[in-house]
Amino acid sequence: MQRPLSFSARNRATDIATLKGETADLIVIGGGITGAGIALDAASRGLKVVLLEKGDFASGTSSKSTKLIHGGLRYLKQFDFWLVKEVGSERAIVHKLAPHLVLPEKMLLPLIEGGSYGKWLTSIGLKVYDILAQVGGDDKRRMLEKKEALQLEPLLPKKGLKGAGYYAEYRTDDSRLTIENIKTALQYGAKALNYAEVTEFVYTPEGRVCGVGVRDCIGGESFEVRSRHVISAAGPWVDELRSLNRSKKGKRLHLTKGVHLVFPYEKLPVKQSVYFDVPDGRMIFAIPRGRITYVGTTDTNYDSDKNEVYTDFADAIYLISAVNNMFPTIELEMSDIISSWAGLRPLIHEEGKSTSELSRKDEIFTSDSGLISIAGGKLTGYRKMAERVVNRIVSRVGEEDEGRELSDCQTEEIPLCGSDFKKFKEVQKYITRVLSKLEREGFEAYDAWYLVTNYGKQTEFILETFRKLPDADPFWRMIKAELQFALEHEMVHNPMDFLIRRTGRLYFDIESVRKNLNQVAEECALQLKADAQTQNGWVSEMEQILKQHSSFTL
Repeated sequence: MQRPLSFSARNRATDIATLKGETADLIVIGGGITGAGIALDAASRGLKVVLLEKGDFASGTSSKSTKLIHGGLRYLKQFDFWLVKEVGSERAIVHKLAPHLVLPEKMLLPLIEGGSYGKWLTSIGLKVYDILAQVGGDDKRRMLEKKEALQLEPLLPKKGLKGAGYYAEYRTDDSRLTIENIKTALQYGAKALNYAEVTEFVYTPEGRVCGVGVRDCIGGESFEVRSRHVISAAGPWVDELRSLNRSKKGKRLHLTKGVHLVFPYEKLPVKQSVYFDVPDGRMIFAIPRGRITYVGTTDTNYDSDKNEVYTDFADAIYLISAVNNMFPTIELEMSDIISSWAGLRPLIHEEGKSTSELSRKDEIFTSDSGLISIAGGKLTGYRKMAERVVNRIVSRVGEEDEGRELSDCQTEEIPLCGSDFKKFKEVQKYITRVLSKLEREGFEAYDAWYLVTNYGKQTEFILETFRKLPDADPFWRMIKAELQFALEHEMVHNPMDFLIRRTGRLYFDIESVRKNLNQVAEECALQLKADAQTQNGWVSEMEQILKQHSSFTL
């Protein structure tokens, strides 16, 4: 496994100087999954690409999804067959690109008397789903009788249960998927900078966009980056950038909030993922993941501060009530919540439609000045969204530089950083090998699974550092080895980048955050040469984040 390129905050001054001195083919604004996918697609075709993100990579919508690469079964009810076909087909492709990160996940759809899905329509719907998504083999849907459904999930209600649909999806970590796309784009020559906010557009005398003004949110400097083309993939902030470009007209964004709650697995011990009815007609996921089970999502209109999106008391009550209604032996309470996350969906507004009725299709806007903006869409479809928008740039470049040859889209065949696996069985065997190396240090199966499903074969570099560190406590030594890897190869600037987005610990292992926060902050300060005041500020900020994500009051 080739060691990933150096991608470190220590090189920030040099990186900024390089950006100021060059002209790119393409600037991509937005370091979420869409921007990351665009950067990889464009760079792999031969374009000179710069990716800019105003916060940390994946800090917006792309760390707040349900963390599923799924086909959108519910869109069949809206007769959105094109969307189901595209994202359904994409599931298998993204799994192939990173089988350690995009994991097969069986989904159980209980059929409840008076529920949203009847037995006959569910059978037909899942069959159509299989056909549209080109599902084959053991992943094809099965219809289960009541007894079979209860064997698979004993927590389901015996009263009113008529059976279940059983079908295949994939689970991922959206933040990890984003950072691995960015790291892969670097291998093709792309440059990426987080904490770099675009504050203005630069224009030619003819009024064409030819660059952006950037504020370095770390050092405070303002500078320009020049390019021939600019794409805005800023998610919920797309309309702000269109306004800045004086091109916001016609269609606009419609933001909705989605909330997820996290519980200890023993409080909600579902045996596999369940996609179930809520009395108000919505559908909700309950997904087991290691030591926790998470539940979501809500879908409510949102028009408040896009930079401050949190779970509130009403969100929590709604989801807890939904779980207790579906699983009658489960009696969750507010005090059982150990973590949560809340994010925004940047949907395309359609008059007269409710939040759940709005299409999840992506849309591309092109301004008179040449700015291209892309919004909407789903996590699963990020690669095809990137392909469509990069095709437009390649077409422009072809018109401007007749002799220049650029490749067609090839991201379907580019394994993501960390992937050196042909199929998922190889991932499972690798997890077993990693566990055999760690058991003597007191680690468990979960620890090996966590490392491999986060980092893939990059686990080798973390274990290499782990073996060299002198710390006596093996668990802190492993976190320190992870942190050193993230500082060197994943552009971590502070403990929040590491504990929330690079590792998911805030959501999936929150006690490890509480236990190791001070040591992580101290190590970040040491490695990044930060002063004591900055270190203390990091700790205070992370403590506030812990409170916001795990405590809810009226």
